[in-house]
Amino acid sequence: MTVQFRIEALAPEHDRAGFVCGSDSLDKYLREQASQDIRRRTGACYVAIDAKSHAIAGYYTLAAGSVPLTDLSETMVKKLPRYPLVPVARIGRLAVSVAFQKRQLGAALLWDAGLRAMQSGMGVFALVVDAKDETAAAFYEHHGFTALGSNPLTFVLPIATLAKKN
Repeated sequence: MTVQFRIEALAPEHDRAGFVCGSDSLDKYLREQASQDIRRRTGACYVAIDAKSHAIAGYYTLAAGSVPLTDLSETMVKKLPRYPLVPVARIGRLAVSVAFQKRQLGAALLWDAGLRAMQSGMGVFALVVDAKDETAAAFYEHHGFTALGSNPLTFVLPIATLAKKN
C-alpha cells in the first residue's frame, strides 16, 4: 500500500497537537513556534498531510540565509563570484511523525524543499542544513549533501545539483 501525501504551507486549520516525531524540541517547535515564525516572516513551514487521515505526517522549515564563501569546497567556489557571503536557502528543521517514519517521507520533504528553493525566484546557490546529530548527518549525506567547512554537522547541496536531478 502506498501512502499519499500532499505538501503545503502550514495553515491554522492543520492539527499540530497530535504531531510526535520522537524529538521533543521538533514537536514543540511545530506546536508553539512555527506560526509565530511565519507571521514574523523569519521562515516558512511546509507540512506533509496524509491524504487518508489528514494528519501532519512531517514538516520542514525553510529560510533565507548565507554562508561564508571560504566554507565552500574549491569545486563549488570555482563557479561563484568572490563575494564574502553566498546566498542559500536554509532548512531549519525537518521532522517525520513516528507514525509515518520508514516510508521515504523525509526524502520527499527534502526534495520538496529543494524544489521550492529552486523555484522561489530568489538567487540562492544551495540548500544548507544543520544536522542535529550523526544519524541526521548520515541522512543528509545519503541524499547528496556534503559537509560545509566550518562545522562538521552543517551540510550543503548546490541548487545546480538538484536541477540536474529534476
